Amino acid sequence: MRIKSIRKIENDSYRYDLSVEGNENFFANGILVHNCTMYNDYIHARSRADKKHWSKSWIKNFHSQICCDIGENDRLVVENLYAKHSIKYIDLESYCYGLSIWTGLRCWSWSDTQEMFTLLNIPTPKVLYHGVFDENKIKECFKPFDMHEGYVVRLEDSFHYKDFAQSVAKYVRKDHVTSNEHWFHGNCGEINNLKSGSKFFREKGKSNG
Repeated sequence: MRIKSIRKIENDSYRYDLSVEGNENFFANGILVHNCTMYNDYIHARSRADKKHWSKSWIKNFHSQICCDIGENDRLVVENLYAKHSIKYIDLESYCYGLSIWTGLRCWSWSDTQEMFTLLNIPTPKVLYHGVFDENKIKECFKPFDMHEGYVVRLEDSFHYKDFAQSVAKYVRKDHVTSNEHWFHGNCGEINNLKSGSKFFREKGKSNG
């Protein structure tokens, strides 16, 4: 692919597009989704191949409604659950779930993160355990993987990006990834379902697309 044009954008806010080759998904408390980053003037997927795709239409429209409330140097790490990836979800509160908020290279504490996402009408994954690390208690929270791909553990406190590896961990079900092909190129055509009580739910049983 050849570069068609290059242009300079005058903006002092931070920009990041982090990606790991062959691993473009993020797991959060049983949800496998399409990771996205939101700024006050921009949104991009975690994947470096951020080309147009119908599954991004809802999240881009939603971002346009909340972008003015995002701080100049802040970025929201959220999940786009509009399209089915490997499991079809049937009781979502929204097609956008919040995971973390960063100011520069510092991740907000979980309590501050939840407060901000609540103000933006963005739900967060269900917290299964909150307290001092206890392996036995955490294992008791695990549920069968029929409708869950994995779990995430993170520190409650704020932390710097350089400490990310010591502050966040994930547990993924065995043999979850069965193909080297990006899900964009597979059988992607289903829209996940919102629960009937969701503020984004449309009447007549249709999800807000």
